[in-house]
Amino acid sequence: MKISKTGLLSAKALIHLASLSTFLYLWLLVEQNALGADPVKEMIHFLGKTALNYLLITLCISPLARRFKQPLLIQLRRVLGLYCFFWACLHLLVFIWLDLNWEVTLFAEEVVKRPYMTLGALTWVILLALSITSINVIRRRMKRAWLTLHRTIYWAVLLATIHYYWSVKSGLIEPIIYFAICFTLLAQRKDYFKSFLKHYAKKKSV
Repeated sequence: MKISKTGLLSAKALIHLASLSTFLYLWLLVEQNALGADPVKEMIHFLGKTALNYLLITLCISPLARRFKQPLLIQLRRVLGLYCFFWACLHLLVFIWLDLNWEVTLFAEEVVKRPYMTLGALTWVILLALSITSINVIRRRMKRAWLTLHRTIYWAVLLATIHYYWSVKSGLIEPIIYFAICFTLLAQRKDYFKSFLKHYAKKKSV
């Protein structure tokens, strides 16, 4: 059975509700001092992991739409992607604000010096570009270039997963699970990576 427009609106409403509930849950943790001995660190990880979760869910949409022949599901990608960027911005904001006390110069030095932060910054830049170009007017003007740009989300999910793995100081079970999900989703796009590597090798040989 095909998903109706009413069903699509209900799905979008659930996404909004889930995001609001997640935000309220974090607020309650902060209010009740339930974030452990290092609340700032826990808040940063919570926001980063939430952004990564939304990024992975966004990449699940296309395979699910093809598998179950539900083309309307594709319309969920934008709202999920924008929420991913929202959580990534909060992740960055809390880090610069509460961890670095608005020391922007120090932040820039950290990005250059620490590889995991370099990957995180690159991921954020990709998400920023994808969010800006998700506007319909910009999308129409970009034409085919829009599709090329939006396929960089594949690199974003890989960079974000590695960033998460390097930022976790202890415990490997969760990062391994995230890597498994990441590579499963990227395997669905193997034709893109084959084409990319072929194009890269051709340019390098010129």
